[in-house]
Amino acid sequence: MIVITGGAGFIGSCLLHRFNELGVDDIVIVDNLGSTAKWKNLLGKKYAEIFGKEEFLEKIKQNYFARTITSIYHLGACTDTTEIDSNYLLSNNYNYSKTLAKFALDKDIPFFYASSAATYGLGEYGYVDNIFEELRPINAYGFSKHIFDLWVLKNSYDQYFTGLKFFNVFGPNEYHKNSMASMVYKSFHQIKNEKNIKLFKSNDAAIADGMQSRDFIYVKDVTNVIMKLYKNKAKGIFNVGTGVARSWNDLANSVFTSLEISPEIEYIDMPTNLANQYQNFTQADLTKLTSTIGNFEFTSLEDSVSDYLLNYLNTNSQYL
Repeated sequence: MIVITGGAGFIGSCLLHRFNELGVDDIVIVDNLGSTAKWKNLLGKKYAEIFGKEEFLEKIKQNYFARTITSIYHLGACTDTTEIDSNYLLSNNYNYSKTLAKFALDKDIPFFYASSAATYGLGEYGYVDNIFEELRPINAYGFSKHIFDLWVLKNSYDQYFTGLKFFNVFGPNEYHKNSMASMVYKSFHQIKNEKNIKLFKSNDAAIADGMQSRDFIYVKDVTNVIMKLYKNKAKGIFNVGTGVARSWNDLANSVFTSLEISPEIEYIDMPTNLANQYQNFTQADLTKLTSTIGNFEFTSLEDSVSDYLLNYLNTNSQYL
């Protein structure tokens, strides 16, 4: 039996879909659906049971599950980079994660967990997944992920667990994320409603508007990387990106090209609450990942955007 926390969320529901493709459905989903539309991510998918996150902890304390848990994919978290309630982030992203990790360790269950490229801050020390202590995240979300990574390392749990430092993931099933949804998703709706795409002006004189860059990775590639890490019994904390930074202009032009529309980009002022915590560049160093799973052929930004737009967003069946 497999457990996926955040299983109704973006990456979690896509991982559930990937398992179903492989014929696996003995899966427990852990998620708080609340008043969001996350439940739609579960339609058409196969799983054994679903529990709220606190209810799940009670179930494992009660030895509720008759079947052995074979692996845990802890993808549930608050991923809002603008969240300022640090107590909430500590409770949700740090303390809950520690409780689940200790359970996995005690039961000798393979434990995969979501970290984030937000832990790298402004990238002063690069984006290499063997540097940790020096990192200085620039928002509370990144901090909450960073201190869990440090807890794992301090206790040498990286010899037992598999951490996933996700870079800019986009793709189907992210629709409930609102302001935290990807720019591909936002661009599609901006074009539909306003006929153009709005990008932030640069806050760095050395970088032209729209040339701020990110390591964008398609969610289908993410789930395949996770599968390879599991197959290879990989332990440690790994970057999960493509290793190639692309600009916001590249992304916007990929959207226009996929929709066969002439590009029209409007550059707008960056909100003041983001200006001091904005990453102008991210690019995953994949040395550790490729040495563990071998070379992986990532889908290009252009092909990823095209697949997302033409096979999901611009159809009547938007869900993976």
